[in-house]
Amino acid sequence: MSHHTSPSATTPPPADSGPGVTSSGAGHPRVTEPVVFVVLAVLSVVGAVIGADLVAKLGISANTSVVGALIAMLIGRIPLAGLRSMRSVHRQNLAQSAISAATFASANALLTSIAVPYVFGRKDLVWPMLIGSFAGLLIDTWVLYRSFGSRLLPADAAWPPGQAAAETIKAGDKGGKRALVLGAGTLVGLGGTLFSLPLSAAGVAFLGNVWALLMFGVGLGLREFSPDLFHTDLGAGYVPHGVMVGAGVVALGQAVVMLVRRRPAQKEQPIPAERDETTAYTVDEKALRRSLVRGYALFVAGAVLLAVLGGLIGDMSPLGLLGWVLFAAFAALVHELIVGLAAMQSGWFPSFAVTLIFLVLGLLIGIPSVPLALLVGYVSATGPAFADMGYDLKAGWLLRRDHRPWDPYEREGRREQFRAALIGFAAALAVVAVLWQSYFKQGLIPPVAKVYADTVKNGLGEPGVLRTLLIWAVPGALIQLIGGTRRQMGVMLATGLLILTPNACWMVLAALAVRVGYRKWRGPRADEELNLVGAGLIAGSSLGDSAQIIKAS
Repeated sequence: MSHHTSPSATTPPPADSGPGVTSSGAGHPRVTEPVVFVVLAVLSVVGAVIGADLVAKLGISANTSVVGALIAMLIGRIPLAGLRSMRSVHRQNLAQSAISAATFASANALLTSIAVPYVFGRKDLVWPMLIGSFAGLLIDTWVLYRSFGSRLLPADAAWPPGQAAAETIKAGDKGGKRALVLGAGTLVGLGGTLFSLPLSAAGVAFLGNVWALLMFGVGLGLREFSPDLFHTDLGAGYVPHGVMVGAGVVALGQAVVMLVRRRPAQKEQPIPAERDETTAYTVDEKALRRSLVRGYALFVAGAVLLAVLGGLIGDMSPLGLLGWVLFAAFAALVHELIVGLAAMQSGWFPSFAVTLIFLVLGLLIGIPSVPLALLVGYVSATGPAFADMGYDLKAGWLLRRDHRPWDPYEREGRREQFRAALIGFAAALAVVAVLWQSYFKQGLIPPVAKVYADTVKNGLGEPGVLRTLLIWAVPGALIQLIGGTRRQMGVMLATGLLILTPNACWMVLAALAVRVGYRKWRGPRADEELNLVGAGLIAGSSLGDSAQIIKAS
């Protein structure tokens, strides 16, 4: 990406300029602008319906951020004076933030969580669960908003769907060769969905950390081919969950070490005019610590609210209720962090697996079935929106990098993206509140909710689960320790082991091989070119997933 020198302060470009904005006077577009607010509200309802419909009828969720960006682009091309403002890449970024927030909130956070008590046979707990999961969703996203740009969740990490959204918006704004390359990649990705080829996995491999994605590809391959290679299914018997437990514990320890470590004060150096002033670290360790502590306190408050609404006060002893609240808050916070780290590197988030780990731990320590069902619903509501917000803020970070002065504009843009997500969440809450009874009465239940509820009802079903978890936690912990915080190799291996997607491993490994070879041939220019191809593949796959609502209807 090229960087522009600042123009004179007497001729600032308008706020709706493209990604080359260098104004020192124009502020970031706001969600309260009438046209922007209406567009965001309509897109949010569309995204919420798509998310709920796909997860209920097909058991999948779609990243609709690219869809939102494309719709916003088309709106900006309508020859009406009031709609021209939507040509701004920053307003398009707000649009994709709102629709993707609504999609993930309705599908992964709200509808899935309220299905758990419903399948469990406690329909009276659906409304309390909806309120509790919505509280968890809001806290979840607030923590990411306050933590994005820290050393734990840096802006310059991969966040592949965010890169795809940003490249789509920039290509639509600039046109030319970039648009052609991105368009070709999008068509290929869209075609792949017609033949059930996971080309988004190849797209991710062009964008993410090579070591992290190598372990991800190895995990995918072991999951798919272990029955033939080793005559045992590594996806069964809680083996992947054990790997994730070990990797997750080490990842959590690495995060704690980073938070408590005191960095020596460094003398600030002036930034040369020709050097890029943007940085991936806009949140220091002190601010990150404060955000995570406040996040845990808020999760505790959310768990108390759910316990009161769910009637747990009368069913549990005071000590047991206190333990439930503290454990639920801890599980929610750890769940979102592990899911966020995996999503940051690969664009895939193992929310189901990490929630199931806490469900198993809840069974092992003897949490009664109804409180456990509520705990699982609460924990499952965190994580997906955390990851999605990371994608959206990554897209915004890429689109705002050329603005000068950068830092205040970046912070203002993040705040507006958070507000756009809140609009999406409100739409998701309304849509799920209206539609859930219709879906559930037809037997349209998100499949993962059935797994959660059945596990709560029937227990672990087999002896030696704890032993399996502990044995397989060892290699997960060692690999995570070797990879360090930037690569997240243990978490990524476990994520691959937990996903059974035919041919995905070949897509990832082949794309990594192409990436390494192409980089040797083309040199520094290779990454920018492959980023466009990868973004196109992800965008096309996202469009294909979203289009499946036609199949579901």
